[in-house]
Amino acid sequence: MKKLLSLAAAVLLMSSATAAFAQRTKTVSQASTFRPFAVYVENNSKENHYAPSGWMGDYGDLKINLASTEMPRSGNTCMKITYSAKMTQGAGWAGIYWQQPANNWGEKKGGYDLTGATKLSFWARGAVGGEKIAEFKVGGITGEFPDSDSQSVGPIELTKEWQKYTINLKDKDMSHIIGGFCWAASKDDNPNGFIMYLDDVIYE
Repeated sequence: MKKLLSLAAAVLLMSSATAAFAQRTKTVSQASTFRPFAVYVENNSKENHYAPSGWMGDYGDLKINLASTEMPRSGNTCMKITYSAKMTQGAGWAGIYWQQPANNWGEKKGGYDLTGATKLSFWARGAVGGEKIAEFKVGGITGEFPDSDSQSVGPIELTKEWQKYTINLKDKDMSHIIGGFCWAASKDDNPNGFIMYLDDVIYE
C-alpha cells in the first residue's frame, strides 16, 4: 500500500512539473513570437489600437489632436495634448486612458491578449520643456472584467526634444489589457498647464 501511495505521489509530482515546464515553454514561445503592437504610430493608421476615450479628473481642461503636424517624431503626424490646469471639474489633476473598446472601464469584455510583450515604448516631448507628468501607465483598469496586470513609470519631466521612454512589462500578466496606455498629471506640478506631444506608442 505504501509503495502504491509513493508511486501515486511521484506520478502527481511529475505531472505538476511537466505542466509547469509546459507553461514556461509556452510563455517563452509567446515572447519570442510577439510582434510589435501599436497604440499609435500615425493618425488613422490601421496599425493603431485602443481609443483615447478614458478622460479623467479635470477632463474639461483637456484637448487632444491625433493629427498634429508639429514636428512629429516620425511619419507625418503625432498626438498633441493640451492641459489648461483650470480645474474645470475641481479635481486638480487630469489624464487620459487609451481603452478597448472605447469608454470601457471594465464593465464589459474587451481588451487584447498581449502575452509575450516585454515592454511598452513611447516617445514624448513638451512644448517648452519642464512639463511634469506624474505617471505613464499600462493596465490598471478594474471592474467586472479587469485588466490582468498593471505597470507604470514616473514622475517624468519632459524636454523640448523627443525622448524615448519605456515601461518594463517583464513578468507581467498581459493576457487581458483593456487600458493600453495612460498618463496623468496634476495642477500642482503644472500650475499653468502644458502642451505635450506623444508618438510611436508601441508594445514590443
